[in-house]
Amino acid sequence: MPVVHAGLERELGYVTKPFEQNHIRAQWDEADPLMQDISYNLIVGNHHEVDRLTRQALDEGFSANTILDDGLIAGMAIVGVKFRDNVIFVPEVLVAARAMKAGMAHVEPILSASGIEPVGKVVMGTVKGDLHDIGKNLCIMMLRGAGFAVEDLGVDTAPDEFMDAVMDHDAQLLGMSALLTTTMPNMGRTIEAFEEAGLREFVKIMVGGAPVSQEFADDMGADGYGKDAIDCVDLARRLLGFEDFAESSEPVAASD
Repeated sequence: MPVVHAGLERELGYVTKPFEQNHIRAQWDEADPLMQDISYNLIVGNHHEVDRLTRQALDEGFSANTILDDGLIAGMAIVGVKFRDNVIFVPEVLVAARAMKAGMAHVEPILSASGIEPVGKVVMGTVKGDLHDIGKNLCIMMLRGAGFAVEDLGVDTAPDEFMDAVMDHDAQLLGMSALLTTTMPNMGRTIEAFEEAGLREFVKIMVGGAPVSQEFADDMGADGYGKDAIDCVDLARRLLGFEDFAESSEPVAASD
C-alpha cells in the first residue's frame, strides 16, 4: 500500500471533520504515488507540474479515469473543503482551478472519446440583469471536477435561454446564481417559465448567491439552496440520487 505523500498529510490537517478526513485518506491510501503527486500539485496550484505529471501518468499506462478520480478529483476535494472552511479564498481556488484545467486538458478528450458518460448534466448561468460570475465559475469548476458535464451560459441569462439549454443538452440539473437583490426575482421568473412551458418536472433547479436565502429559494420553488461551491457539488449529487461522504443534512446548492 502506498505511503501517503508528505504534502498531502499536511493538507489533510486542514480537514477537521473526521468523516471527510477518513474518506479522503482512504482514497489516497489506495492511490499510486504518482496520483498522489498530481493531487498535491493541484492543491498548491502548480499547473505546470499537474500538466507534466498527467502526461507522464498517461504515458505510463494509467487510465484517464484513474487520473481523474485518484489524482485530480481527490485533490479538488481538499481545495473544496479548505475553501468552505475559509482556510483559502477565491484567488487560491482559481489557481487550483487552473491546475485542474491543465490536467483535464489531457484526460477529458480521452474520456469523451471512450464514451464514458458523465455522472450528470448541468446547465449553469447567472440570471438576467446580473453580470457577476465568480461564484458561478467556482461552482462549475467543482462540478466538472466531480465528473459532471456542465454547460455554462455565462451571465445575464434570460429564462428562454435557460429552457433552451436544458432541452438542447438534456440536462437533469439547472443552477442559477445572482449577486444583486434586484436580480434575485429573475430566478423566480425563470422557474415560472419552466412551469408554464410544462418543463418543470423534468429538471431539478438549484440556486444560490450572496443575497439568496433558504426562505427565498423555498418561496420560488427551487429544489435546493446553499452557500458555496463545494455545497453545489453535494447538492447536485443528492438531487440525482447519488450518495456522498458528506454526513451533513444542511440545505445546500449552487452559489455566487
